[in-house]
Amino acid sequence: MREIVHIQAGQCGNQIGSKFWEVISEEHGIDQDGTHRGGEDLQLKRLQLERINVYYNEARDGKYVPRSVLVDLEPGTMDTIRASPYGKLFRPDNFINGQSGAGNNWAKGHYTEGVELVESVLDVVRKEAEGCDCLQGFQVTHSIGGGTGSGMGTLLISRIREEFPDRMMCTFSVVPSPKVSLTVVEPYNATLSVHQLVENADEVMCIDNEALHDICFRTLKLTNPSYGDLNRLISSVMSGITCCLRFPGQLNSDLRKLAVNLIPFPRLHFFLVGFAPLTSTTNSSYNRVTVSELTQQMFDAKNMMAASDPRNGKYLTASAVFRGKIFTKEVDEQMHQIQTKNSSYFVEWIPNNIKSSICDIPPKGLPMSVTFIGNNTAIQDLFKRISHHFSAMFRRKAFLHWYTLEGMEELEFTEAESNMNDLVYEYQQYTSDNGGDDVDNGEEGGEEQEEPQEEEQ
Repeated sequence: MREIVHIQAGQCGNQIGSKFWEVISEEHGIDQDGTHRGGEDLQLKRLQLERINVYYNEARDGKYVPRSVLVDLEPGTMDTIRASPYGKLFRPDNFINGQSGAGNNWAKGHYTEGVELVESVLDVVRKEAEGCDCLQGFQVTHSIGGGTGSGMGTLLISRIREEFPDRMMCTFSVVPSPKVSLTVVEPYNATLSVHQLVENADEVMCIDNEALHDICFRTLKLTNPSYGDLNRLISSVMSGITCCLRFPGQLNSDLRKLAVNLIPFPRLHFFLVGFAPLTSTTNSSYNRVTVSELTQQMFDAKNMMAASDPRNGKYLTASAVFRGKIFTKEVDEQMHQIQTKNSSYFVEWIPNNIKSSICDIPPKGLPMSVTFIGNNTAIQDLFKRISHHFSAMFRRKAFLHWYTLEGMEELEFTEAESNMNDLVYEYQQYTSDNGGDDVDNGEEGGEEQEEPQEEEQ
């Protein structure tokens, strides 16, 4: 088995995480108390249980327990999860919470409150990792705008990376949205988090509430979507990315194959994600889901779960994970067609840059679906936006005392800002048409060499 250890940090991370466990429990036919109640179909039952160990541990009496670690610096969210219908599913020892909260302050989550709690979290993570036969990696759900998810989330990621350097680290990071700011100090927290994620994560799936809101409003025609609706969208992507590990398929993919095919340069590992088919309940009975329909929808800008328009950049690479009874020939044809028709939106120096995989078992309630992961240079819009807000406040040293009181230095802010600006610069470099030629000359250390030169000037 290639198991995954799931970690959810902070309020946002825990809410997304809980929804994710609901979705995959449904897929594997697991009840709210952890017992397997697959349908009558014996073959389906076998498939549901065959690789259930990717996410679940088997306890006594045939009960299945999620391999999940739930972390927060305040007890509120944990109590809500415990009281929820799926609360009994999780192992009680895996709930770890502080009492004081991080108060939207990255420094509290990363340096003061978070450090006190991090050892007890790592103990649980180690215990879960040791129980695995062959650990594939870790997946973390968190937001980077608040305090716990961003501060303590990145602290956990860097500590896990130290202990398990050869395992995949995949994060589902909720980034601040362009128009809706939930907290004033979001730009600080996000910039400090990105600084960590660039160095310590292998794959970062960028998601933001505003894009999810638009999908619910425009495509699903929900007049006032709740966070539950938004989280269901995220969890459908999460279940899609790992479905090839959990069910048999014709073309398998996993976290490592994704990374190898999607990341041309080590720092550029921030992805746009999407899911299709998305239709409103009133329209669903009028639509026939076909591979070409799915392909069209998944490349549609309206379908992206982060507010950056792929048409403003170029695809370095992309991956499509199809689910359902699908012929590989159809998939290959569609992928080829997309690339030839829209060749201007794909960089020309990576030929055939779409990876596809096919899993035979469709998600619950749909005949077929596709999960999309794209490495597009337009993601720089997202970092530019954060950087713009960051520098506006940092120039006047606004709110800075909250961070310095926790023992942070101003230098750390400056470093984080320049790291993020470097990232934007790297994405820009590959957007321009001659991006490939600029870089060809000495690719070996091209990117690394440039930064010190700038500092010398």
